[in-house]
Amino acid sequence: MATGTKAIYYALAANAGIALTKTAAAVITGSTSMLAEAIHSFADCGNQVLLLIGVRRAKAPPTELHPLGYGKVSYFWSFLVALLLFSMGGLFSIYEGSHKLLKPEPMQYPWLAVGVLAVGVILESFSLYGALKEVRPLRGHRSLYRWLRETRQSELMVVVGEDIAALLGLVAALVFVALALVTGNPAFDAVGSIVIGVLLIAIALMITLEIKSLIIGESADDVFKQELKTFFAEKYPNTQILNSITQHHGADIVLALKVRFRRWPASARALVDQINRIEKSIRQQFPAVRFIFFEPDISSAEKRQQTARANKQTRATK
Repeated sequence: MATGTKAIYYALAANAGIALTKTAAAVITGSTSMLAEAIHSFADCGNQVLLLIGVRRAKAPPTELHPLGYGKVSYFWSFLVALLLFSMGGLFSIYEGSHKLLKPEPMQYPWLAVGVLAVGVILESFSLYGALKEVRPLRGHRSLYRWLRETRQSELMVVVGEDIAALLGLVAALVFVALALVTGNPAFDAVGSIVIGVLLIAIALMITLEIKSLIIGESADDVFKQELKTFFAEKYPNTQILNSITQHHGADIVLALKVRFRRWPASARALVDQINRIEKSIRQQFPAVRFIFFEPDISSAEKRQQTARANKQTRATK
């Protein structure tokens, strides 16, 4: 099972249990913050289902209509998650909190709400820990913020963003429910719902902008580019990369290369065989590379020699 898929299943299992618990507590206590958190958790479950659909459809083979495959479809579903479910959940939380702020209603069994939220914080912390554990090998030495800005795996980005939002939302709900309990003022509970809504919308906007960049088309990261240069320098020292273009299609990388051969192969067949061997080696070294477009070039010295030979033949025919 792929790393991103495992993280999605972890989050789905955690959010499903938390959502049912929050719903029961919201019905019993009448807490607006608890209701906002229950909606948030159900929205997260919907998020994960859509992400799993995206991951599955991204694996479809190339067709005549989509010759580079369906890798980018995962970006569409991730964009949908951020745009609709995050934002809709956030807007509903703000609406519900504003409504209860105008017409405050006392909570019933507030200690139950506090207990459920405290347990939710613990469970969501484990969910976030699991997601970060899956991300750690991909993140390397980068900070989490930098990885979120640079990663091309939209489904993992959304899962980590969801878990962070869920944990912050739970902490906010716990604080405001506790304030309502200590002060006896239910307005704090309503304010908590508004804060959770603003938090959801802020994270939704951040993730939406990141995924928009992926949909437009982002190159492979700097680590891949440097490793590719090192690979050519060590394994094919008689070649030189003149230009390289990369683009992520979901988990796949499309690679276009213009490579100079310092020693030109003896024949066209030898050239083709050499290119095929290089492409095979690239795919073995970099499994994410799915499509390779290879343009060979010759050295400046050979270009001069070819020009000289062509000029000589031209003079001989005159």
